[in-house]
Amino acid sequence: MTTLTSVTPTTSAAPLAEPPARFRDLLASEWIKMRSLRSTSWTITLTILFVIGSAAAAALADYNNFAGAGPSTRQPHDFLPFDAYPPGGYWTLMLVVGSIGALTVVSEYSSGLIRTTTVAVPVRGSVVLAKAVVTAALWTAVGTVISTGSFLISQAILNGRHAGVPITHPGVFRALVASALLAPVCALVGLGLGVLIRHSAATMVTSVFTLLMLPTLFSQSERWSADLNHAMVISAWKRLVQNWQPDTESHMFTATVPGSWIVYALWPLIAVALAVVVVRHRDV
Repeated sequence: MTTLTSVTPTTSAAPLAEPPARFRDLLASEWIKMRSLRSTSWTITLTILFVIGSAAAAALADYNNFAGAGPSTRQPHDFLPFDAYPPGGYWTLMLVVGSIGALTVVSEYSSGLIRTTTVAVPVRGSVVLAKAVVTAALWTAVGTVISTGSFLISQAILNGRHAGVPITHPGVFRALVASALLAPVCALVGLGLGVLIRHSAATMVTSVFTLLMLPTLFSQSERWSADLNHAMVISAWKRLVQNWQPDTESHMFTATVPGSWIVYALWPLIAVALAVVVVRHRDV
């Protein structure tokens, strides 16, 4: 008697591929990386205190100057609305923010964490964009706090001499917005340079040179040099804050207030776009 046994064929199921990371997951990851660094919070706190403190110092200087000035020489509404934004304080802001924006990327290259990141998320361009979004959001918030605080404290001091101005004074709101956006603009430029260079010291030096030192090389004596100067971030900020009139010797659009806003937009856009293109075609 023959016993028939039925053999059920076994099939090995292929492992299910993990779904690609969503962009909001990348944003959450980048935010965790950024806030986990204690140096970030300390840097932000000290930067806020320093820049607002420089505005207070500038306002106090004018407050004391008004004490010894005759009534005929007091015309604060002609030049005091922008005491809130002294160049020294905001040059320091540019230096710090550009360096921190660069370290957002460079620190991962130096520690080797970038390899883990690219293994988890092969789409490298999305990683760079997520870093850019988180960096822009953080420094926009910080820049808004600094710009608003600088204006409020300077005007509170100047009001003691009846020299303060309201935010509705011509040019004041534009100066406030331009100073608030200066932080994310410089941070994104630093981030883009970090992706391109990938070396801590070289990136920070290049960031400082590009944002602060390069504009000084272009004088107003030659038209081409003046035109290049107008296209620098620091020149655009000065024009927006100090209510500069268009340069009559330059026919560039960047020498106007609308052109200055274009400069503000193009620098971070070009920096991030170059970073995305480069990171897609380069080994980690």
